[in-house]
Amino acid sequence: YKRFLADVELETGELITAHCPNPGAMLGLTEPGGRIWLEPNTDPKKKLKYGWRLSEVGEGELIGIDTSVPNRLVGEALRQALVPELSQYSQVRAEVKYGTNSRIDFLLRESDLPDVYLEIKNVHLVRKDRIAEFPDCVTDRGAKHLRELSDMVAAGHRAIMFYCVQYEACDAFAIADDLDPAYGEAFKAARSAGVEALAYACRIRQDGITLAHRLHL
Repeated sequence: YKRFLADVELETGELITAHCPNPGAMLGLTEPGGRIWLEPNTDPKKKLKYGWRLSEVGEGELIGIDTSVPNRLVGEALRQALVPELSQYSQVRAEVKYGTNSRIDFLLRESDLPDVYLEIKNVHLVRKDRIAEFPDCVTDRGAKHLRELSDMVAAGHRAIMFYCVQYEACDAFAIADDLDPAYGEAFKAARSAGVEALAYACRIRQDGITLAHRLHL
């Protein structure tokens, strides 16, 4: 509630309010009684002492809900050349201004290759068996990013929408155009304009998160 708060009952029975780092609808992940994973916070300057990081689904499978993770995860993977489709790029810059009052998540450059404008989206919606979907609610900002990526293609660059799925047990990715028809249309238009799309599942363990495998689109 209030976009960034969640009431949680700890295993001890204590009721606490945790920070929820996800402003989306989080369909299927907010029902009472669900099991989640919190990260303790010892910073005395912060009011909330716990942050929601993971949710359990199915037979104890983990889904990451923190929307700040994908940029850090993909950025590290790019710098270590762990994304095969982009491993030839050695220059990786984050938060570069472009478009209309926007910043691209990553700008990739390499001699004799076109620049790559890379936008990252966090994905945690799984309504159908082994199919991840985006978005989980209406996102005008997401549609704007697709239009701006199309402009970069028109200017002679490469532009890629990278969907980072914080869940391992999926094989495919799809656009949830029933939840946001306008985004669905914007995605189709962007693809027709030459914008590329990549979707990767993540391997989530208690000691870390890494990119796992590419998903079929």
